[in-house]
Amino acid sequence: MTKAILITGASSGYGKATAEYFLSRGWNVVATMRRPDPGLFGEETGRLRVLPLDVTSERSIAALLKAAGQVDVLVNNAGIGMAGAFEATPMTAIRKIFDTNTIGVMAMTQAFIPQMRERRSGAIVNVTSSVTLAPFPLAAAYTASKQAIEGFSGSLAHELGYFDVRVKLVEPGYAPTTNFAANAIVPLEQLLPGDYATFAQPILEGFAKPAMTTRESDVAEAIWNAVHDASGQLRFPAGPDAAALIQGS
Repeated sequence: MTKAILITGASSGYGKATAEYFLSRGWNVVATMRRPDPGLFGEETGRLRVLPLDVTSERSIAALLKAAGQVDVLVNNAGIGMAGAFEATPMTAIRKIFDTNTIGVMAMTQAFIPQMRERRSGAIVNVTSSVTLAPFPLAAAYTASKQAIEGFSGSLAHELGYFDVRVKLVEPGYAPTTNFAANAIVPLEQLLPGDYATFAQPILEGFAKPAMTTRESDVAEAIWNAVHDASGQLRFPAGPDAAALIQGS
């Protein structure tokens, strides 16, 4: 029987690459995004469904749960970025990033657990970030939103393991090709008061010319490996820079 995977935030970046990766390997894919566009994936296939989803909306999640039906794997990939000095970051922006990156993941997970528990099978893959592997400056709020999911996933893996439902973490490195900066809640320049300019300059120059980067395909492959892992491994770094951080820790 062909298995089904549901991926949040599939309109671009890691989510889109993961949807294409699993489609190419014969899976049924439910690709979700705020504004559905089946044309994103080129030629349509009967194994692909593109459905609307806002992970911050209980009503949207409930509608998706009904429309999606049974899924074997849930990939919580949807997220928003934010970089800047914490001192200058509005609390409204911090609440918004937690609403998507943290509460949204928890809400989606809670919605899909019952069907997996009842079947005594399934996998939940939560996509975080390499900022959870080592301290990064100018990313305090974003890091906190992702670190929360790291702790959540570790605990949940024990909780759901009793029912043969696996929980995995995929931790991507830095991918310049994604829309992280474009999707930021507040533009970086608004979150760097004058006193931070000298401190921030070499950091931003490093991001402009990184020694190593992560490709979207690296993340899709890491998710594939996480889904098929039966060893009990929780964390799957994605990309050479993320792997280097793991080795150096």
